[in-house]
Amino acid sequence: MAEKVVNVLIEGGKATPAPPLGPSLAMYKVNIGKIIKDLNEKTKEYEGMKVPVKIIIDDETKEYRFELGTPPVSSLIRKELGLKRIAPEKKEEETTEVEEEGEEKVEKRGRKEAEVKKEEKIEEKGEIKEGEKEAEEEPKERVIVGDLTIDQCIKIARMKRESLLAKNVKKAVKEIVASCVSMPITVENKNPKEVLKEIDEGKYDDKIPSSG
Repeated sequence: MAEKVVNVLIEGGKATPAPPLGPSLAMYKVNIGKIIKDLNEKTKEYEGMKVPVKIIIDDETKEYRFELGTPPVSSLIRKELGLKRIAPEKKEEETTEVEEEGEEKVEKRGRKEAEVKKEEKIEEKGEIKEGEKEAEEEPKERVIVGDLTIDQCIKIARMKRESLLAKNVKKAVKEIVASCVSMPITVENKNPKEVLKEIDEGKYDDKIPSSG
């Protein structure tokens, strides 16, 4: 059985016979209209997102099948929440300046050491009030941009099921929830870490299939 493969990137549910898909299919003498209709039905859940697709055609019988890639989890979460983008949390990171070797580097280090000593002297004199110091050290409040329901997490897990390492749906859902830990996203209006514990405790067993 000789098979031909057509690789294409389409918007979910909106494939058309326009180039490059139409001409690529035409050379194999298949029913382009039917393939596009079936493809749009297969990818309608990914509306608004780009989906990588393999169209595998039997060169003799003209039968075909699809192999769909899926957008990354972050894109699926963004789609569920109706967000254009999920901005990462701003974290204050220590920065290290790399200076050129030589006198400039030594001079720069000397200035920094002088500044540190100056700050220590100011603190000793009490010119910086204790309350002000605590305010400076207090971390910025975590800004949440969206909240997922457990049902939405299950939906995303099903969409990504084939590409996840999870052995069942429950573990796949946990992977989706775990992905939210590093995002400004809550799940069921809670910290995702708390929801992971609740899943292990069986709180959502009535919604999450035990197998599959």
